[in-house]
Amino acid sequence: MDEPVLLTGAGGRVGQAILRGIGDDYEWRLLDREPLPAAKVPDGVTDADRYVADITDGRAVREAMRGVGAVIHLAGDPRKTAPWDSVLRNNIDGTQVVMRAAAEAGVERFAFASSNHAVGGYETDDRTPDLYRPDDGYRLDGTELPRPGNLYGVSKAAGEALGRLYHDERGMSVVCVRIGNLTKDHPPREYERGQAMWLSHRDCAHLFDRCLQADYGYEVVYGISDNDRRYYSIERAREALGYDPADNSADYTFEGEPKEGAATGDEEGDSDRTAADEPPAEPNFPPDPDTPTDGA
Repeated sequence: MDEPVLLTGAGGRVGQAILRGIGDDYEWRLLDREPLPAAKVPDGVTDADRYVADITDGRAVREAMRGVGAVIHLAGDPRKTAPWDSVLRNNIDGTQVVMRAAAEAGVERFAFASSNHAVGGYETDDRTPDLYRPDDGYRLDGTELPRPGNLYGVSKAAGEALGRLYHDERGMSVVCVRIGNLTKDHPPREYERGQAMWLSHRDCAHLFDRCLQADYGYEVVYGISDNDRRYYSIERAREALGYDPADNSADYTFEGEPKEGAATGDEEGDSDRTAADEPPAEPNFPPDPDTPTDGA
């Protein structure tokens, strides 16, 4: 891709996983609500390509969008307990502003960070906890209707619907990635659900790289690693995008330690850091009172 890629929410956990993995492969425009420290910015990204703006500010978003060839839209309130006024402003209105600006600018590809919470309602009492175990055959594959488990999930379902609209009405290629549980170096520890939907940092970067490279119309795919225990199918991500994940939560113990002989680990420069060492996913919002977190 010759044109720049606009990455919104560049300072958050997903944005940093992407930039650490493929930061040297593209010309970036980085947008966040707060200035990014130098440690979060890839080499070669100039001050002119770093935008400090709220995604509901249409003028600022249009300025950042000028001349880009693709968008990865991550920005928003990431809290699964976020109240309605916040998800409405930051996740629904903000996504509408960014998608409309992209369509008007003639952007070719738009990758939207949806979430497992858009379908959290499928995890019913009679399906869990068997749903999280490898011998259970139930799969969600992206063709099912959204079934949000909270207001945050409602906002992500709304973003998927906006993507459908802008693909149908404006011809923009849109992929909605229902991100699972993103942690670095190891799956979530002692958390069965999280291990079933684990997305490693290197698989996250690879998946969004494929979103920038593949040819597609409108797609809904699941963003998880190649886990033995999973209830999300990654077949559509493989077929439509060429996604080829490297990691598998089954290569780790329930406590998150690598099993003997398994080829494990995100191969990044500071791989001795764990998810617990990471900063909050978004410094602009207070943390959820409950843990663990479930990705985007």
